[in-house]
Amino acid sequence: MRIVFAGTPEFAVPSLHALVEAGHEVVGVITREDAPLGRKRILTPSPVAAAAEALGIPTHRANRLGDATTEWVRDLAPELGVIVAYGGLVREPLLRLPERGWINLHFSELPRWRGAAPVQRALEAGEQRLGVTVFRLVEALDAGDVLTRDEREYPEGTPAGAALTDLATFGTAALTAAVELLAQDPEAGTPQLGEATTARKLSREDGKLDPTRSTSEVLAHWAGVTPEPGAYVLHDGEPLKLRELRRAAAADGAGQAPSPGTVSLDGGAAVLALADGALELVRVQPAGKAAMDGAAWLRGRGGSAVIS
Repeated sequence: MRIVFAGTPEFAVPSLHALVEAGHEVVGVITREDAPLGRKRILTPSPVAAAAEALGIPTHRANRLGDATTEWVRDLAPELGVIVAYGGLVREPLLRLPERGWINLHFSELPRWRGAAPVQRALEAGEQRLGVTVFRLVEALDAGDVLTRDEREYPEGTPAGAALTDLATFGTAALTAAVELLAQDPEAGTPQLGEATTARKLSREDGKLDPTRSTSEVLAHWAGVTPEPGAYVLHDGEPLKLRELRRAAAADGAGQAPSPGTVSLDGGAAVLALADGALELVRVQPAGKAAMDGAAWLRGRGGSAVIS
């Protein structure tokens, strides 16, 4: 099938490769414009742009899918549009331009977690079974008919970055199956059923953890915001980034349990007391400093600290 592909970040690259490897003719790739990266702010192509160039596929860079993009796609005469994490909305008349329309690989079990951050919000909510859905693109947000879907389980505390990287490859089977389904039946698709929830975009403030909550809640929150926008607490009024967390070994029950928010050394580990248990601060990053071992940071504070 003649396909135009739209995507931008690294986790859209496996889908592009999967379509090519399945024998489809990817006639063009739409991606966002080169962006300044690193301390020197060097203009850098998106991961999808780099992958398309390596595959020899014509690429159109645009941060907004307007008239220029529509005309570029019209000239390609694709049968199908495929979008995976492009970072912008496909609207009319571009939406109806491919004869079989557009499909989207979304990283949730729709209609749950429609929106910009489905994996992050699912993990933050304590969910460990994550899914992918391939659906027909319509003007309403993530609301089109479903073509294929799949799901898998992740261990507690799996950070969003790791889950997304895994789902990016895992989801390619559902994507290629959806393309084959449309090749056989251009009218395929079933309406979404169930209650819709929204996965709004994450902000820096979403990364603030609350040590007065339960161990499961804090670990889930940390997983949902790691690595971006990044989890943090406050120590002496300054943000302390929590790069790596895990459940602490169970205490022996001797003595009074420390108050939530207290960090102390326990068996050589920096352990944060919570409402019903504790988490080990494996790796932290104080404000203005490089990331370091959590126990080393705590020893530098005399072996104990209080965070909020």
